[in-house]
Amino acid sequence: VVVERQLAAKGLTRHDLGRDKFVEEVGKWKDEKGGKILGQLEELGASLDWSKDQFTMSPQFQKAVNSAFIKLMDGGLIYRGEQLVNWSPELRSAISDMEVTHVDVGERTHFDVPGYDKPVQFGVMVDIAYKVVGSDKELVVSTTRPETMLGDTGVAVHPGDERYKQFHGAKVWHPFRQCEIPVVVDEHVDPEMGTGVVKITPAHDVNDWEVGQRHGLQVLSVMDEGGHMVGECNKFVGMHRFMAREAVCEELEQLGLFRGEQEHSMVVPVCGRTGDVVEPMLKPQWFMNTSKVAEMACTAVTDKDLVLDPEEYKAHWLQFLGEGKQRDWCVSRQIWWGHQVPAYSCTAPGGGQCWVAAA
Repeated sequence: VVVERQLAAKGLTRHDLGRDKFVEEVGKWKDEKGGKILGQLEELGASLDWSKDQFTMSPQFQKAVNSAFIKLMDGGLIYRGEQLVNWSPELRSAISDMEVTHVDVGERTHFDVPGYDKPVQFGVMVDIAYKVVGSDKELVVSTTRPETMLGDTGVAVHPGDERYKQFHGAKVWHPFRQCEIPVVVDEHVDPEMGTGVVKITPAHDVNDWEVGQRHGLQVLSVMDEGGHMVGECNKFVGMHRFMAREAVCEELEQLGLFRGEQEHSMVVPVCGRTGDVVEPMLKPQWFMNTSKVAEMACTAVTDKDLVLDPEEYKAHWLQFLGEGKQRDWCVSRQIWWGHQVPAYSCTAPGGGQCWVAAA
């Protein structure tokens, strides 16, 4: 990130340099700054064995990374799949849950976001009307991310909410894509939240993804890796996501479908590296199967191969790692300065494809 900022000051990006030259630039920065950092640690009196100093990108570490990845993949613990990940449009990379800072916003607040030239408003809930097909009625959904409605493929209500029982199985009209989308019934919906009707955008929200999978809803990605609108966004194609946020609301108002806004407390996911607002995106990545790892961790504690001290943390351990409590970890990144995944896509003469891990 530091080197990319230095390049930006010169009007360049890493893509202008290409991967090899960019890695060279980062290597120069490491050679210049790395020794100073170690020197500062020595002056602070750090009690370390300086003879064992290792660089993250050293050949020894590369060998260790490759060996671990290959062993885990051969053991069925690492796999490639398309799932929702934490995506930083500024980095153009997936990031881990640990790299996401969850910022509580209690009222209307403006954030500066990298890559966008004016502050972005958060802490606001917008109400949008979807017209029911074949009726003069409407369903109003509430959202803090109106730009994602471009990827809505359904709306949902709670099965026990008497207000909307007449709409079970109905369809509503999407005003921008000019198509019908279904009304589904799902217990995930909180009848007390907003209007009690929820827009479902499977490709850009973790909860919506799960609802969409349960009901077989279409998955429609409407943002590219840089956070610009793509696909079936029509007049909004090419807009920055936060420009589209404003434009969508303005267009809804002109169509008579904007039903107002109000302050609303929310949590904003922020990239710890860049300060960018994280977007859930559907991407093919490498994942660690945590259910198998968690099962082994629970067995180790139950069989006392691993003893926790103090003893009362055993219950917490088993509860946290219990069946159905884990989510597979995304272990791949699109950042150039790092170990490359030692896996290769192979295509057979007949057209079949597989991934092979080797070093």
